[in-house]
Amino acid sequence: MLRGFRHIRGYFKDPQQLELLEEIRRIIAQAPLFSPAMPRTGKPFSVQMTNAGALGWVSDISGYRYQDRHPETAEPWPPLPATLRALWRDVADWPGDPEACLINYYGQGTRMGSHVDRDESDFSAPVVSVSLGDDAIFHVGGLRRSDPKTRIVLSSGDVAVLGGSARKAYHGIDRIIPGSSDLLTEGGRFNLTLRRVTTYQNPVPDLDRTRGT
Repeated sequence: MLRGFRHIRGYFKDPQQLELLEEIRRIIAQAPLFSPAMPRTGKPFSVQMTNAGALGWVSDISGYRYQDRHPETAEPWPPLPATLRALWRDVADWPGDPEACLINYYGQGTRMGSHVDRDESDFSAPVVSVSLGDDAIFHVGGLRRSDPKTRIVLSSGDVAVLGGSARKAYHGIDRIIPGSSDLLTEGGRFNLTLRRVTTYQNPVPDLDRTRGT
């Protein structure tokens, strides 16, 4: 396994999971889940998704991209919850804030094929994800799709971090395990993925202030 991958088991305890789930449901009420499609073929993903933050990831027949509005409602994405900003600051070890939170809903029989998050401009920032709901069989490999893969069970409340060399590692969800959590009344699983999209610029210090004048 590449350096920079971390699996933090039980980061969010049961009461925190419930609070975070309520925040996610409020986001979905403003920015409904939609069904993305593969570029060129238009084949729909098995997962549904939405976003929060300044930018949101979308996919349709014209390609993968980030945009500042919901593809169906044309409304701006809801703000990123403070809980997720605090998580990023705790585990990302990176100076800037995330700009996007991709919310994927996995129902029974859904999966996410092996892929690399590469639609961002800044790869120095990690990718941080949170699992809520049913357990998922997650795989993480190397820099080539054919590299050996390690499989891990991601349970509700777990956090995964892909940083350093692992930032460009192939990864995906093989399957979820129905009924392994009762957090979601409808069953299934939410995965919340925090990303930095644009290149981070360190703030220029106020020299007058630092000189005490």
